[in-house]
Amino acid sequence: MSELSQAVLFSLTPHPLAAPLVSQLGATPGDLSQRRFPDGESYLRVNTDVSNRHCVVLADLAHPDAKFLPLVFLADTLRELGAASVGLIAPYLPYMRQDRRFADGEALTSRLFSGMVSQHLDWLVTMDPHLHRYASLDEIYSIPSCVVQGAPALAQWLQGQTDLLLVGPDAESEQWVKGIAEFSGHPYIIGDKHRYGDREVQVTLPALSDYSHYTAMIIDDVISSGHTILECIASLKAGGISRVRCAAIHGIFADSSDIRLRDAGLEALVTCNTIAHDSNGVDIAPLLVKPVTELLEQMQDPG
Repeated sequence: MSELSQAVLFSLTPHPLAAPLVSQLGATPGDLSQRRFPDGESYLRVNTDVSNRHCVVLADLAHPDAKFLPLVFLADTLRELGAASVGLIAPYLPYMRQDRRFADGEALTSRLFSGMVSQHLDWLVTMDPHLHRYASLDEIYSIPSCVVQGAPALAQWLQGQTDLLLVGPDAESEQWVKGIAEFSGHPYIIGDKHRYGDREVQVTLPALSDYSHYTAMIIDDVISSGHTILECIASLKAGGISRVRCAAIHGIFADSSDIRLRDAGLEALVTCNTIAHDSNGVDIAPLLVKPVTELLEQMQDPG
């Protein structure tokens, strides 16, 4: 990008991806003033000149309800101030789970949320969203979007570590756990998971007698309540594996579940830096640079 069209990157909250993305994209860091009035309403001021410049908003959308309105305020304010375009990097994309009506009258929140995002933003880059019944984000987002896979970052991080057994908690994880294992050179097993509620799951693992001398590395895309990982830990220890670690793309850690996981005997807990947390140990910024650059170029030359 030329100097005249250099992007401006804003981060709604402090985020570990902000500085590396500014550097690797060659962007200008955007400056915001934010506070809350006594009645809880948001105050926002953009202190950077954005006239005729392409803007990127980095937004940690874990626990999204309190964050989405400030995101809309910022996106629309940038437009009013003359921004050429406003794109969104949401390393973790919420409201993907409710992808159909399981009971009459339920809100189809994945479509409602995607419609609102598409109304206020020009493009979207995210990492490993919960695509279950949707084949792609294009089914519900009307703006250009790109899904970045976090598995290559985990695979690179695991390469060179020895005597590891990779553990996928359920059948859904097999495809990408298998790919990570093939790249990193580690054996893997896949569990059988049955979910009985938001916080009630059962995980059954294959026989572990051949792997008793290995360190188990549980691999998952997102840790929310942590109950799936807790079940995996218990099954691994019951099967004779005493050393257990865990790595995930997204660490939401609802209700301080990270503490419960460590108390359950995890030797190490590592996440990608999609959501700010003290477990962040895998940097995914380099994986975001190409898709963001391509979308910025598309905005500059839409023809």
